[in-house]
Amino acid sequence: MTDSTGWSAPDPDSAGSGGGGQYPRYPQGPDRHRAGKPGVIPLRPLALGEILDGAITTMRRHAAVVFGSSAVVALVGAVLFFAADLWLLGATEPAPVIDETAPPEQQLDQMMTVLGESVPGFLVVALLTMLTQTFLSGLLTVVVGKAVLGSPITVAQAWEELRPRLLPLFGLTVLVTLAVSVASLFFVLPGVWLYVLLSLATPALVLERGRVGQALGRSRDLVRGSWWRVFGVLAVALLVTLIIGSIIQVPFSFLVDTDAVLRGMTTGELLITELGSAVAQTITVPFASAVTALLYIDQRMRREGLDIELSRAAGGA
Repeated sequence: MTDSTGWSAPDPDSAGSGGGGQYPRYPQGPDRHRAGKPGVIPLRPLALGEILDGAITTMRRHAAVVFGSSAVVALVGAVLFFAADLWLLGATEPAPVIDETAPPEQQLDQMMTVLGESVPGFLVVALLTMLTQTFLSGLLTVVVGKAVLGSPITVAQAWEELRPRLLPLFGLTVLVTLAVSVASLFFVLPGVWLYVLLSLATPALVLERGRVGQALGRSRDLVRGSWWRVFGVLAVALLVTLIIGSIIQVPFSFLVDTDAVLRGMTTGELLITELGSAVAQTITVPFASAVTALLYIDQRMRREGLDIELSRAAGGA
């Protein structure tokens, strides 16, 4: 780790005399754990509660940057999703009905026809989701990196740091998505295992400023031996986001009839649904992104002594 920011990956060649790609051995013991708290987390290995609290504190201390950027991205996404629902997915049209009285072969043909007609629209929606959330996750990772050091940051500064990494970040997201999707085709568990193994690649790419292949390798190395712990933290974060998102969307659901999907939504109902989703994402996406970034930092503090480097960086900031 040589840069002043404290984020660069350790150089395997600088390991002890034994080489072998081992990480450098940072000071351990009491001195290491008397770390201060220049930012949103104490600079030492974190407990689950500290990771969640750090994510919430980041959102609170940098509310203008976090919620401002998140709201803009969510609203842009809502407009694009609204257009896709309206013209590609046919959300205002009645849902296709399979004739239950038809012979099995005919029912299968009907199902394949419905699936074939809907796949292009769903692919467009999936692409839009990936693009908007990848951009926002990268931007918020930059914010978390500053928040950990107690440094202020503006949207313009966050964008300036993210911009050189944006195309590699999109490429990384595509690779991870394809890999997890292929693994999930064989069985769900391989997909989950691979997703967790590569879950720290985004913060590794953004903060370490490396290449796509390096980020994938860094995530693998940081998760290896701690898969269950990383899985547990991500699962808790997912549960929290699902609960918060559901609560936020409750008032909007009252404005839409329960049979809207079957009979076809009106334009107004479709707009309300997308607006509710945008409001929920404005809150949940920053939280999930912050948890992932802090989990990456925690794993590096545990395995590589990153807390020592961050303490130096915070002291020199």
